[in-house]
Amino acid sequence: MNADVLSATLAALADPTRRAIVARLASGERSVSELAKPFDMSLPAISKHLGVLERAGLIVRGREAQRRPCRLETAPLREIAEWAERTCAVWDGRLDRLDRYLKDLQTKETKHAQKRSTK
Repeated sequence: MNADVLSATLAALADPTRRAIVARLASGERSVSELAKPFDMSLPAISKHLGVLERAGLIVRGREAQRRPCRLETAPLREIAEWAERTCAVWDGRLDRLDRYLKDLQTKETKHAQKRSTK
């Protein structure tokens, strides 16, 4: 995933209102007015949030007469998940190596202490 695309996607999801909108869209397409219902904000404010999500590629807005349906685009979310998995794999490997190193140190220290006690 392009770093700029990843940054835009993560920045869009940094806002709790936008995350809530994405969560609502996960269950299916909704109109702008349906998305706005649970929020104590104006339709223009919701529209700005939708614009951020749309620019990040997380949603697609349509037009059906007076209705403005929005639907979730899951590809950017999958890309974040894949990036997170790769990052976790790197850190898991580092932590596994650190764990082995600490166990080796502990084993060496135990052996060293045993040698000192037998003298």
